[in-house]
Amino acid sequence: MQVKIEPSWGVKLGGEFEKPYFQQLSEQVKLEYKHYACYPPGKLIFNAFDLCPFDKVKVVILGQDPYHEPGQAMGLSFSVPDGVRLPPSLVNIYKEIESDLGIPVKTSGDLTRWEEQGVLLLNATLTVRAHMANSHQGLGWGAFTDAAIKALSDGREHLVFMLWGSFARSKKALIDTHKHFVLESVHPSPLSANRGGWFGQHQFSRCNQYLKEHAIEPIKW
Repeated sequence: MQVKIEPSWGVKLGGEFEKPYFQQLSEQVKLEYKHYACYPPGKLIFNAFDLCPFDKVKVVILGQDPYHEPGQAMGLSFSVPDGVRLPPSLVNIYKEIESDLGIPVKTSGDLTRWEEQGVLLLNATLTVRAHMANSHQGLGWGAFTDAAIKALSDGREHLVFMLWGSFARSKKALIDTHKHFVLESVHPSPLSANRGGWFGQHQFSRCNQYLKEHAIEPIKW
């Protein structure tokens, strides 16, 4: 796997690329993509970083791993390309945005517009084998994305971290909560959201309010 990542992230994470775990991860990912259908396409593995330079990040939304069906994964957590049917979790995200901010539900699931405003849509695992959720979770991506979260926590101030579900919330330990605002909830998947704790949390308005309080341009959700 040839690592091509946005330059500012290259500076912050370049040391990770030299570590033994990443060398091993790279070889395993190469083999996976050679022998199996894997997602996202190789050129989009680092898409979240490429669209949102380190110093432009305002918000981090953490996902677990990419969508594992054809045509869905685009290297951004919760996002699917325009024209692809909206995944259930994204439907619930849109519903909450509509309830919270009065913004009508979008028909497109492409969240590039959020990334370009400073919302880092980061999956903890950046690749997956087709039809097999979490199949690459053990390859070592977690160490790399943990390093990214830690770099943001240490190197920036007044970021909003949106941690949805127990897996994402486990990453709170990496974040300096004195410098940043952490919003926690259940996962927006129907199984979790319908039990309560997702709808009505006003996370998106609370996020924007925090940004405004620190003289940061709010997100147009």
